[in-house]
Amino acid sequence: MHGADTRGKLGLQDSIGSPGKKRPMHIIRFEDTAGNVRYGIDRGDGSADVLSGEPSSGVSPTGEQAEIGRLLAPIEPRNIFCIGLNYRAHAEETGAPIPENPVVFMKPTTAVTHPGAPIPLPAACAHGPEVDYEAELAVVIGRTARNVTVDQALDHVLGYCCANDVSARRWQKQGGGGQWIRGKSFDGFCPLGPVLVTADEIPDPQRLDVRCILNGQIMQQGNTSDMIFGVAVLIAFLSRDTTLLPGTLILTGTPPGVGFARKPPVFLAAGDRVRVEIEGLGALENPVIDADRASAGFA
Repeated sequence: MHGADTRGKLGLQDSIGSPGKKRPMHIIRFEDTAGNVRYGIDRGDGSADVLSGEPSSGVSPTGEQAEIGRLLAPIEPRNIFCIGLNYRAHAEETGAPIPENPVVFMKPTTAVTHPGAPIPLPAACAHGPEVDYEAELAVVIGRTARNVTVDQALDHVLGYCCANDVSARRWQKQGGGGQWIRGKSFDGFCPLGPVLVTADEIPDPQRLDVRCILNGQIMQQGNTSDMIFGVAVLIAFLSRDTTLLPGTLILTGTPPGVGFARKPPVFLAAGDRVRVEIEGLGALENPVIDADRASAGFA
């Protein structure tokens, strides 16, 4: 798989820390107790060191601290590309052949939700349980990419975070006219977070453990080394004659253990808690609520 030295991204190390000295960059986006949306570095005590600027163009310390009211998704993506059947073991568990090219679909940006925010079970899922979890490594583009080579691709990465490609399987397979996007697009179907870890902290994105835990039970466990198409290959493929803007999000596929492939199948239900953990990126946890509670404003 394709690892690379990703040092020096976007001048972030020039903005943070002493000259010539790297400081880990785990950027959060949060709402302070006054309702202001800010970027910062979590201090671990309920407060953050506030950063000025935007992650895609460079951030700098302000010397200010702020109380964290609630964590938000670490970015507001410009576009969301997703890759299906990108782990060999996942393709095998579904009975699908190994793809010859990346299987690409998209999610709307309105599907993004925050760490700790509820995942609502859609009222449209009226034919029985069908909503599934998918733990995924999310890649955030930091520099405009178009027609980049595999060798150049990781130089365009701003950072990485945890994602959950929540999926309504009946809508994905029978309700979308042959396209997956409808079953992947409901509100709350793209939890992101809890932090954006800059690329210089992840020297090889193809060596990360990934797992999903549902109500305390490990459901998915894999490693990004099992990807059929590595991160660099995906960026090169997606950027061919296509502009990937800064802030573009790429969900890179899920390891084995998804609910619909289990015997018997396991689907999300109201009251569940689903947690995505990726090595070096932290843990993203969200509760699940039913459509009635979502409509009443609990989402």
